[in-house]
Amino acid sequence: MSEAAPRSPRRAPVERQRDPERTKTQLLEAAKSEFGAKGYAAARVSEIAARAGVNKQLISYYFGGKEGLYNALTATMYDDYVAASEHDMPFSESIRFFVQSGIRDHDLAKLFLWENLTDGAPDAIGVEGQRGFLDRQVEYVRARQAAGDFPADLDPAFLLVIFMAAASASLAFPRVVRAVSGQDPQSAEFVDAYGEQLARLIGHLADPGKR
Repeated sequence: MSEAAPRSPRRAPVERQRDPERTKTQLLEAAKSEFGAKGYAAARVSEIAARAGVNKQLISYYFGGKEGLYNALTATMYDDYVAASEHDMPFSESIRFFVQSGIRDHDLAKLFLWENLTDGAPDAIGVEGQRGFLDRQVEYVRARQAAGDFPADLDPAFLLVIFMAAASASLAFPRVVRAVSGQDPQSAEFVDAYGEQLARLIGHLADPGKR
């Protein structure tokens, strides 16, 4: 009996072999739109592939499946947010960045909300990534407290929660924003004005003894 022929390595579909980086970029952009609109559980790989204009088998080939694609996408989100809160950056400027990020990349910002809204669900995803990110954010807020950005009697962890919620207002409460301000919550005008108000609020918290 002849020996079975050795199996050849798994290959990407022929139409995308020539430009894998472009294909991966297309898939990540399409995934951002799909996950941002529906959250992880409701998103469909077939829809992501259709948005990208590629064979859905490429999601498994390049990312190992839906979860791998999601993790690759959200890794960039946390990297950007961590870079925006270096210890020497004033707290008011960091919060201004978070407010602006909702307009700069609306779909990616919505992923952060979806991860929290689906916390505890059987198919929840992203929780571990958030924990590491949030630990670093609390460390940053504590450093800014030591620098005098706000008084010592405020808890850095709770203050982070308060201002992250405030920074997410245009995404989490768009109807409220329209009703009370008369502005489009996704407009640059609202984001600039709202970010400025939050920055002023944080400025009023500055510890007088360390100004």
